[in-house]
Amino acid sequence: MLLEQERRDVCLTARRLADSGLAQHEGGSVSVRSGDWVAVTPAGVPLDRIEPADCPVLSVDAGVLEGRREPSAETILHTAVYRATDAAAVVQAHGHHAAVVAAALAELPPVHHRAARLGGAIPVTDYATYGTGQLSDHLVKALKGKRAALLANHGGVAIGADVDEALANARLLEWLCGVYIGARALGGPRILTEDELAAVRDRDTYGWGGPDIV
Repeated sequence: MLLEQERRDVCLTARRLADSGLAQHEGGSVSVRSGDWVAVTPAGVPLDRIEPADCPVLSVDAGVLEGRREPSAETILHTAVYRATDAAAVVQAHGHHAAVVAAALAELPPVHHRAARLGGAIPVTDYATYGTGQLSDHLVKALKGKRAALLANHGGVAIGADVDEALANARLLEWLCGVYIGARALGGPRILTEDELAAVRDRDTYGWGGPDIV
């Protein structure tokens, strides 16, 4: 079986995505890349019931190489991301907070310092039908310089150097959306500046002591 470990990683992450509430039923998708091949969640199977053999393996630039089920309808989105970025894994989620923000804003402002890990302000793409090349094109543009983006009236996408990082970024995106919604309910949220975000990124390069410890 091609990409056995990657298929297991897709299954485990899909279950974690479902368990965390970031996806409902068949909503959401996960993929892991190895070289020019990609293992992805299948169509028509709830995320918490996917088995490794269910996960199709595709070429980044061609079609299905192996798999007993059809790929997720969002597979075109995943392969577009791999062609345009250095990502080794992609997580597409339908978390409640991300869906709310994606239905209302053109951008998620950085209202917490952890937004620096995703690239600061998170863009919301223009709307396009799911599973289309148009939506994939919108996403690729939105991900320039970012580790996550929001799909208008849909949900969020996060990328990572491995599947654990991609899932962590998806969870962080959902959390940041929730912080923004909560802060907005209390009044006008304080938005961090680019200089403040740059200082956070600089601080992240240090260990526990930071730059001020002699």
